[in-house]
Amino acid sequence: MVSKRHFLFNLSIIMIPWLSLIFMGKRSLKRYSVAGVFIVVFEILNHLYGHKRKWWKFYDRRKSFLKDELPFSIGPYMPVSMWLLKSSYGNFKKFVLLNVISDGFFAFLLIDILKKLKIVALNRLNHFQFFIYLHYKAYLLYGVQYLYEKTKRIREQTL
Repeated sequence: MVSKRHFLFNLSIIMIPWLSLIFMGKRSLKRYSVAGVFIVVFEILNHLYGHKRKWWKFYDRRKSFLKDELPFSIGPYMPVSMWLLKSSYGNFKKFVLLNVISDGFFAFLLIDILKKLKIVALNRLNHFQFFIYLHYKAYLLYGVQYLYEKTKRIREQTL
């Protein structure tokens, strides 16, 4: 059974980032959604692997991917990825810097707060390894967006 605190936390990490997309704009939402969907699917696969390897532990008694890891994948991952692309796509250095800041914030600060709240803690990873686990996907995200933009340009030129 999910504790009330864990349920409210899951609800908030899903709802707040998705509600923020209201302010993104329809054009940007459409432009970055392909890369966003790709990164969510890839992140779910990563979470399944991490769950199996016990890289982190959730404090609720019943261990379940659906109530533990999945809210992190479908909640903040896609909206934050899309916001990062919107604010920095086309400037790779800025994109990497923003990702280092956001991934570092999560890996070195927020994970400790979540541990104190008895939601999740790192188990078989240290903070730096967790940072690498988060950060390497930024390059995939940028690459997928680059390929999407390139194929879109080619398709428009042939019409």
